[in-house]
Amino acid sequence: MTKLAWWLYTIPFISAFIHWLTIWMALKLLFHPRQPKKFLGLTLHGVFPKRQQQIAESLGRIVGQELLSYEDIEQTIANPANVQKMLPLAEEHIDHFLRNKLKESMPMIAMFVGDKTINQLKAVFMKELEELFPIIMKSYVANLKNDLDLEKIVVDKIANFSSDRLETMLNQILTKEFRFVEIIGAILGFLIGIVQILLTFMMR
Repeated sequence: MTKLAWWLYTIPFISAFIHWLTIWMALKLLFHPRQPKKFLGLTLHGVFPKRQQQIAESLGRIVGQELLSYEDIEQTIANPANVQKMLPLAEEHIDHFLRNKLKESMPMIAMFVGDKTINQLKAVFMKELEELFPIIMKSYVANLKNDLDLEKIVVDKIANFSSDRLETMLNQILTKEFRFVEIIGAILGFLIGIVQILLTFMMR
């Protein structure tokens, strides 16, 4: 094996390393440098720190308009199945009121209210509540829409994240994906190196 041939066989490994390093640096440049820095006449600034406000506004718009709308909230809380889940708690409170608090507040009336009357009153109240709950929920969501701006909340939260916290959050979510991209880059670099060796031998 000649000296030249020996170096040829290192090309795939060198190419794999260069591609891995390039992708690793590109991923690092998403978050670093935190503050703008001059380097060889160029201004370097991490993508996320530089565009944090624009990213926050985009995510806020997506969350507020696409992912979580007030219509979705209204449909969920006013859903008959969800209303049914609340009724047992309401019935428990009504029963407690009729059997205990009513005696404390209006003892004279409570003297004439027995178990049969209590059960009848409770049945009437529960029927009304079953019809009233969806109306109350829809009204609540309508008022909430005027008082609570979901898009603005998301924008303010993300815009006020520190760069360290934002990087930590994204790394927690995308660690496996980042590692996969690095590995794929190394593999592609290795394959390109092999192609370079083959082309070199073909041209000799």
